[in-house]
Amino acid sequence: MAEYTVEQLINNHPKAFRPEKAVGVNAVIQYILTGEEGGDWIVTLKDGVCTVAPGKAEAPKMTLTADANDFRDVLLGKANGMKYFMEGKLKLAGDLNLAMKLTEFFKMGG
Repeated sequence: MAEYTVEQLINNHPKAFRPEKAVGVNAVIQYILTGEEGGDWIVTLKDGVCTVAPGKAEAPKMTLTADANDFRDVLLGKANGMKYFMEGKLKLAGDLNLAMKLTEFFKMGG
């Protein structure tokens, strides 16, 4: 079964990034993922470039907290992030406008 690890999907963010959709966006986003493939990730969008690093950000503009498996489903397009948010599976803190646009910034799907 060709299933991607959560780490692979997060590390793919820079490749999947669509800078034309994020013009003028400079933001640090914190992922806090729980469960089997959990971990903390810092996603930085700055000057049309996306970078990813493990760890905790000092002052993220937005924080996303989720079970790693649920988040994988969202990244692969198997689940709707908005629906998961409404169900409490995805928790967001900080700039919710940024959160709403996040899926536009990346080419989703496996």
